[in-house]
Amino acid sequence: LRSCSPGRARLTNASRHAYLVARFGDIYAQERLDAETLLRTYISDMEMVQRIIYIAAVESFHAAKMAYRHFKMRVRKTLSLGHSGPESLEDTVLDYIVRHEDLYDVQASVNEVIRSMNINPKISFPPEIDFIVISSLIRELCRVAFSMQTLIPPLDIAFGTDGELFNETKYRRSFDSDFTAPLVAYHVWPALIENDIVIVKGEAVTKR
Repeated sequence: LRSCSPGRARLTNASRHAYLVARFGDIYAQERLDAETLLRTYISDMEMVQRIIYIAAVESFHAAKMAYRHFKMRVRKTLSLGHSGPESLEDTVLDYIVRHEDLYDVQASVNEVIRSMNINPKISFPPEIDFIVISSLIRELCRVAFSMQTLIPPLDIAFGTDGELFNETKYRRSFDSDFTAPLVAYHVWPALIENDIVIVKGEAVTKR
């Protein structure tokens, strides 16, 4: 049996969507710049600093989505044992996750992100320092990315590769870009997408 009335997750979807999109923008405007300032005390190369932050964002979304999948599987397995309606099992599972997002082990995701960054060949760090210095940025990104998976439809970040053709609908050019260059040299911040449509532009550097 399906309930005629939508569950909590569906009822709050629009307000949660608006909050999370705004929060993603806030992280770009505040926590990202804080992390940039912090990294500049260890690394003089601005390109490397921006690459580190971009990869932290990408890895945070990846880790949070994996954690969400595992969390959802555990919740579904537990709730299916006694589920009888009136909501569908999927709606009941989603409602439970939305109500209990504090059970998400965000520190495990942060650790996973730092592990991935330590073996990423595109970024390097002075050996005496650890990527843990930007763990507060990573934590906030993981939290937002996890919550974005509870939306209908979920939000994600666009896939970006060095050397791709610059896309006006996907990115803004950084102020230090060559504005006539057609290719992305590297990315500063990922674009946010919903159903493969960009809803918040990312930032990229174009150079010849």
